[in-house]
Amino acid sequence: QGENLLYCFEVASAQPALTQVTQCRTEGSTRGLAAVPRLALDVMACEVLRVLQLTDTALVPVSYLVPRKSVQEFHEDLFPDCIGTVPATEAQAWWAGDSQQVGRVSLHPARRPTETFTSPVIASTRHTDPNTGHTDPDTGHTDTDRTSGYSSPSSLASPGSVATSLSASTGPSSGFASSPSQKSLQSILGPSSRFRHTQGRVLHRNSHLTNLRGLSLTTPGECDGFCANRRRVALPLLSAGGQIAVLELSKPGRLPDTAVPTIQNGVAVADLSWDPFDPQRLAVAGEDAKIRLWRIPEGGLQETLQEPEAVLQGHTEKVYSIRFHPVASDLLVSSSYDMTVRIWELSAGREVLCLQGHTDQIFSMAWSPDGKKLATVSKDGRIRLYEPRHSPQPQQEGPGPEGGRGARLVWVCGGDYLLVSGFDSRSERRILLYRAQALPEGPLSVLGLDVAPSTLLPFYDEDTGVVFLTGKGDTRVFLYEVTPEPPYFLECNSFTSNEPHKGFLFLPKTACEVREVEFA
Repeated sequence: QGENLLYCFEVASAQPALTQVTQCRTEGSTRGLAAVPRLALDVMACEVLRVLQLTDTALVPVSYLVPRKSVQEFHEDLFPDCIGTVPATEAQAWWAGDSQQVGRVSLHPARRPTETFTSPVIASTRHTDPNTGHTDPDTGHTDTDRTSGYSSPSSLASPGSVATSLSASTGPSSGFASSPSQKSLQSILGPSSRFRHTQGRVLHRNSHLTNLRGLSLTTPGECDGFCANRRRVALPLLSAGGQIAVLELSKPGRLPDTAVPTIQNGVAVADLSWDPFDPQRLAVAGEDAKIRLWRIPEGGLQETLQEPEAVLQGHTEKVYSIRFHPVASDLLVSSSYDMTVRIWELSAGREVLCLQGHTDQIFSMAWSPDGKKLATVSKDGRIRLYEPRHSPQPQQEGPGPEGGRGARLVWVCGGDYLLVSGFDSRSERRILLYRAQALPEGPLSVLGLDVAPSTLLPFYDEDTGVVFLTGKGDTRVFLYEVTPEPPYFLECNSFTSNEPHKGFLFLPKTACEVREVEFA
């Protein structure tokens, strides 16, 4: 009383005994609460509970509905038979030991009971039978055509159902009638994510880098558009010669209007990536089929860099994607329009393995968290899994997304599963979950999200199991917790930004403010 929050919990006999299902914020403060009997619920609208809230000035109904695709039919699992309104026995019989139970009645509108009960009027002088001295009990039960003390609302009982109602109510009216077991609200609504209330928040402007000029927005779809590590961010520029701006995250604020020092890559940038173990080394894939390695001086760029530390040559066509190895230093993998995937040893500056088996453009590739396997998804509609230390041929293949417009993949659930984002034949964006050990069996689960032109870029946080999905030009970031058991995808709060983003990246976990419970 006096509060304006209404909590709904599910009670179970096993642990956890109490699970919060939902909470509702009411307009006025509560002075009293009452639940409406189940016979009065709008069962065809899947209403499972209705509470009346008394405020200072009003009586407010609060309705709880379970979302169901079909509301034209009666859902037996939501509405088991409930206790009826006709008493099972009389007072004297109860004292004498009769323990019959009130008969259960159906909530189905066509099978509503018509039998009602009106208690006898207690006059000032009791009508007693002079022979027995007992009150006549027969006045308690009324025939079915008498007026009812409490009946179900007429709006719920369908017309022309009197015959079926009567025949339905001639069954056993005492004892526990069989009814489907009361399913818990949680099992009806389905499981929910522990992180469903995650809130995305734009940090204060004093942490922003502003006045960015001349950004290149034409990097291939296989590229994230820019790259960042815990210290700095690298941004391809539009100007000739494949220039790349390198900005220090420790120096936020407005950039000067004058030109900033850049890396002169020499050719247009196709993809770029920071070395995860060396925050000063940047690998840049160019449109001339070469990969250049650049070293950023301690403290950031003070002058224009023109000479790369090393140049890797071997691809015969444009390179469009590069990825550093997550476990070993000096290992880099690249994919190219020559339909090969090559693994490079940077300390020696040479190619050590060329992976075969692709028949079309390679959309995306990803190392497994333990670094043993490499997964790729290709325009030929196939997902391939390689073990580079054992063979240059794919270890297994499986069907990928249908549409040839683009796809991304990321390892999830401890490296046992692969999450692929792509399109279907009608250009709907969707995410697919595969068991890494069973690619030929196809996806375990497919979830359609929306229709949009850009490929969804997935980012996975392995500590919470939450995947973030957004595309270039989108304003919305989808969040799902990924679980290895059905329903596989548990929706969390999505985040919407004020303007479309041209790129979207996650910093290493060491950048998180853990005291604010920030996890990404």
